[in-house]
Amino acid sequence: MTPYSNREIKEYWDNFSEKWIKYRRRRSYYWNSISKYCSYFIHPDCSILEVGCGQGDLLDSINGKEKTGIDFSPKMIEIARRRFPHIHFHEMAAEDIKLHKKYDVIILSNIIGVLPDVESVFLQLAKVSHEKTRIIVTYYNRMWEPFIRFAETIGVKRKSPRQNWLSSSDIQNLLYLSGFETYKENRSMFLPYHIPVLSPFFNRFLSRLPLLNRMGLNQFVFARPTPPSISLNELDNRYSTTVVIPARNETRNIEDAIVRIPMFGKEVEIIFVEGNSTDDTWHAIQKAHEKYKSSHNIKIMQQDGKGKGDAVRKGFAAATGDILMILDADLTVPPEDLPKFYNAITSGKGEFINGVRLVYPMEKNAMRPLNTIGNHFFSKFFSYILERPIKDTLCGTKVMFRSDYEKLAANRKFFGEFDPFGDFDLLFGAYKLNLKIIDLPIRYRERKYGDTNISRFKHGVILLRMAAFATFKIKFW
Repeated sequence: MTPYSNREIKEYWDNFSEKWIKYRRRRSYYWNSISKYCSYFIHPDCSILEVGCGQGDLLDSINGKEKTGIDFSPKMIEIARRRFPHIHFHEMAAEDIKLHKKYDVIILSNIIGVLPDVESVFLQLAKVSHEKTRIIVTYYNRMWEPFIRFAETIGVKRKSPRQNWLSSSDIQNLLYLSGFETYKENRSMFLPYHIPVLSPFFNRFLSRLPLLNRMGLNQFVFARPTPPSISLNELDNRYSTTVVIPARNETRNIEDAIVRIPMFGKEVEIIFVEGNSTDDTWHAIQKAHEKYKSSHNIKIMQQDGKGKGDAVRKGFAAATGDILMILDADLTVPPEDLPKFYNAITSGKGEFINGVRLVYPMEKNAMRPLNTIGNHFFSKFFSYILERPIKDTLCGTKVMFRSDYEKLAANRKFFGEFDPFGDFDLLFGAYKLNLKIIDLPIRYRERKYGDTNISRFKHGVILLRMAAFATFKIKFW
């Protein structure tokens, strides 16, 4: 079959422009679900570009500080400008984008099906992308093709121009060929119309369960510009780093932490946060600070609240480095491994680097058997919640850019502040910020001094509560 030409597609949308508002209102449940999902991952300060914006309904309903829409239908753009004068609209072909701005988020919602050449449009996105731009592509799941065609035949759905029925792997491959890497995908929705009780049950719950999720009507693909190849030498002086060390009852590990942290990047700032110790940890921190303050950039403080999470938040708030790292004061994660985390985040491999203890063999007494079982369980659970493999949620070392953390902290109320560990506060926040989360394996060492501050059963119950809470805030909202 011969595909429609651009002229025919433009005529189709121009002719339909006057009917669009009424048509979309009747199917608002379907369209609003797409807008809601996209908006979930968009920070309010982001600049947004929608390619193929139609009359601007999606742009008007999502988060964003500055919004721009382009469409090649002059009548659609004319109506969009009247309806939403606070949004910038341009009559423009997706195959020839002429905008002099880089956007934080670019959305292509249900447009790739009618594009004569999808790759040529994806190639245009580089013109309006910076290194942290997020691309969100929404489209029908290919499995639904016969149902959608049948709905068009019987008049339940408007008959559209001939579609490109692209699978998720097709979309990811075309993005890759155009200079973008996919880091996440998802699907949702079984019933595209609102039926009380049934629609929420099928769409909010069933369609988001493992396996069933593969059959969702709407598929979402998230991508970002492929990071350029940069040599390690080029990265050496690019960023400064703050290493926050929460310390409770760790007297004999304080000096070791200082002398074992390598110097890397532009500068390394070390912040000790002592928390409610029953030994002389605070004295040891003060003594080490006095001893090494001429050779190291060290800050020391005591936390006001309780728990590692509170200590991490206090340390991060005082940090001045471009990159933020956590190093547990028990030194079971070797300080010598911190440059690996620096290299991973500065080279663009990921934007949130999660340490993993469960890849390499551990020293004999590094982790109790019950803890190991629990960590593997939560690994599977949180991989489902966060929609990417997370092999170890409780490794103490996590790394992110301070600029991203500041956005996370400003939006912390979304998940609340009941995480005593700090790990999940950061993992959930990174997911909500739409960051690429990457696991980095380390060799987990046996504790040489003191006892663990983790209670297997008490903290295990807290973990289950947080997992259940996060499931509803991330999967079933």
